[in-house]
Amino acid sequence: MISRKRKSSAYCDPECKALKKALADLYGVKSENVFLSNGSDDILNFAFMVWGKNGAIFPDITYGFYTVFCDLHGVKYTQYPLKDDFSIDAEDYIGKKEFAVIANPNAPTGMTMEMSDIEKIIASNPERVVLIDEAYVDFGGESALPLTEKYDNVLVCQTFSKARSLAGARLGFAIGSKALIEDLDLIKYSTNPYNVNRLTQKAGEYAVEENEYYVNNCRKIMENREYTVGELKRLGFTVTDSKANFIFVKSDRIGGEELYKALKDRGVLVRHFTKERIKDYNRVTIGSREQMEKFISCVTDILKGE
Repeated sequence: MISRKRKSSAYCDPECKALKKALADLYGVKSENVFLSNGSDDILNFAFMVWGKNGAIFPDITYGFYTVFCDLHGVKYTQYPLKDDFSIDAEDYIGKKEFAVIANPNAPTGMTMEMSDIEKIIASNPERVVLIDEAYVDFGGESALPLTEKYDNVLVCQTFSKARSLAGARLGFAIGSKALIEDLDLIKYSTNPYNVNRLTQKAGEYAVEENEYYVNNCRKIMENREYTVGELKRLGFTVTDSKANFIFVKSDRIGGEELYKALKDRGVLVRHFTKERIKDYNRVTIGSREQMEKFISCVTDILKGE
């Protein structure tokens, strides 16, 4: 009884050794190449803090927290405009000295970069760090993880919130060279070394053990995404080539805000953006087939004026 009580009152393992090993085995790397933290946002926060001293660069339409972290840590940043088709122009990031952050798939478009372009960016300046934010990669994207074995200046960041359905547990991980992981560890142990609690670590271990279950879930999401894209195109929508668990859509028959409000009135929530370039678009999260059929039915009625 005493030993059991002592064990339950002890702090959680700050190194997350068991979960690190599980992830290392899953992705074919060493434990020293894995960093775990309280959600991938925590990792992004640390990354801007550590490597942003020479500035940061990222697209003008991407995950909104990048600018928040820059403002928090006084990091000067440059945002490069996406091309007309919403793709990222690799040339904007080649040979630059600033810390580069690329969400792949990107948000909110869901579009991906060719891995050859990502490698060109990484290889163009070995002295600066490139972070590839792969929060949505499991829904059909190609991971840059193999590049971490080839280059010391690339960090790949992923999360348990999306494909592994553990958003409430707050768990993220990064894979990179030993030197990059040590940089992140330095910040972690200087702030909150116990930022991944024992229950979250266990949940993460079980999720890795049941990886095939989550792979199958992602497959279902991709199937439902293709169904939804096909139905929206049939209704005349423009849809980006998303490899995420959401799609980015617009219609010439109704404005983005008007559609957003009409769907909300029917109990269907999508994400609307007010930024000028994308104000006619909405981001639609992919759910079950039943949910997507309901969404399509509502959109059809709205376009009919019903």
